[in-house]
Amino acid sequence: MSFFRDFSVSAVAAGFVAVLVGFTSSAVIVFEAARAVGASEAEIASWMWALGLGMAATCIGLSLRYRAPIVTAWSTPGAAMLITGAAGLPLADAVGAFVISAALIAIVGFSGWFARLVERVPMALAAGMLAGILLRFGLDLFVAMQAQLGLVLPMFAAWLLARRWLPRYAVIVALGIGMAIAFTQGTLRLGEVQFALATPVFTMPHFGLATAIGVAVPLFIVTMASQNVPGAAILRAHGYADVPVSPLVGWTGAATLVLAPFGAFALSLAAITAAICMGREAHEDPKRRYVAAVSAGFFYLLVGLFGATVTQVFTAFPKELVLALAGIALIGTIGNGLASALAKETDREAALVTFLVTASGLHLAGIGSAFWGLVAGAVTLFALRFRA
Repeated sequence: MSFFRDFSVSAVAAGFVAVLVGFTSSAVIVFEAARAVGASEAEIASWMWALGLGMAATCIGLSLRYRAPIVTAWSTPGAAMLITGAAGLPLADAVGAFVISAALIAIVGFSGWFARLVERVPMALAAGMLAGILLRFGLDLFVAMQAQLGLVLPMFAAWLLARRWLPRYAVIVALGIGMAIAFTQGTLRLGEVQFALATPVFTMPHFGLATAIGVAVPLFIVTMASQNVPGAAILRAHGYADVPVSPLVGWTGAATLVLAPFGAFALSLAAITAAICMGREAHEDPKRRYVAAVSAGFFYLLVGLFGATVTQVFTAFPKELVLALAGIALIGTIGNGLASALAKETDREAALVTFLVTASGLHLAGIGSAFWGLVAGAVTLFALRFRA
């Protein structure tokens, strides 16, 4: 099989880093969203089971189908919206909202409407948005260095040396050095991990007009604007413009539709974690980077099957190690994004506006800065061209 010919250790490492970064940076938000709608501990474990299986199926299936690094994720902005927008709502009503939102995402995807929207985004703006999304992770590398110099500085030094002599394994070397130092410092708490399988819990959806308007529609809008639009733009920015984005979004909606009664509130295209699997650290050959996304899918499958256990494993890593690893893994991608954004002089100012608004973390109407960065860049581009 071509997959085994394309297999590489660096791609597997990129998939692991993507899942590690995605999980540790936002899992707590998912837990809080589940608690906001009254989910019990068993039901929270079921949420992780459903989300893990959904991300595994879509990552593996879509990446193998299109031979491209298609990484999916739960909708972190959607989870944040649920904490406030669905607080106190009965779990059955919340699940009904998940089903409606998933159906809307599937319709927009499979109908082709989503592709027609994304194709209208200029490449410079997409690249500026990508760099703006990832800038915080690059900065956090050095913030973490200030907090844990003895841990992060050796990781950074190991990455630099490996980039010179073993470029494909630079991130793996940095991770190994970080884990070794954290273990000697006593901050890597793997001894506390207890193995336990997650058990799915079915909740019969309940549908209501108020819930559909107040929860389902906002969840749909936030997921599309803050996750799927940036995710599609990142695919284009990394040279995978030939991958049809509408079916990708459609399948995330379909997977959510099936798994919503078990707690999958919203699956979507990934942005930050996708960039880790699309960078040269995954593989020098872009055609072989899909292995990283398939590997991420395998690790997501473990998240689903061993929900509580994987939570313990990922939280055992020191926060500074995760921040440093994410920053190191994304340095090249940030640079490529900035280079692409600023390459065309006529679009440079609009791309910079997109980059700055996205990097600012601006949130309006419950929608994240990536969407507003594109809006601001598009307005700037129109104003400058109209003036000309």
